[in-house]
Amino acid sequence: MVEIKIVNIDSGVGNQIIIGQAGFIKTVEDLYEALMGASTVIKFGLAFSEASGPCLIRTEGNDVELQGIAERNAIEIGCGHTFIIIFKNAFPINVNNAVKVVPEVVNIFCSTANAVQVVVAETEQGRGVLGVIDGYLPKGTETMDDRSKRKKFLRDLGYKM
Repeated sequence: MVEIKIVNIDSGVGNQIIIGQAGFIKTVEDLYEALMGASTVIKFGLAFSEASGPCLIRTEGNDVELQGIAERNAIEIGCGHTFIIIFKNAFPINVNNAVKVVPEVVNIFCSTANAVQVVVAETEQGRGVLGVIDGYLPKGTETMDDRSKRKKFLRDLGYKM
């Protein structure tokens, strides 16, 4: 038997989220180092759920509040080999590559500031992430005015096209 559950992620106001899959006890330390190396101003908390041995949720971070948010979400997700990073003062684009090259990381489910739901399957053995719902349904197709606004927004952020 498989039971499907939806876990709503509570990331706090204005925070970014990365949810992924990795495997090894040193994942939490390696992710910490990767994030610290990716940005000098990032504030973050991360939690990693072990899938064997003591099956603990391991946590690290440089912000106690964000670390607590990551830990609470990891408990709710409850899937082994899953990590969640809650951060601010950076965008996902600033840290994604640093996270991806951590040797233990095998998958990133999402990297976003959107509302996120994690789709979880539960069996008699445990739980696993089937995927995520990241944001909302499309409301239409970009117009010329929308395109101009997008380009201006990216330039205002310092990215150029």
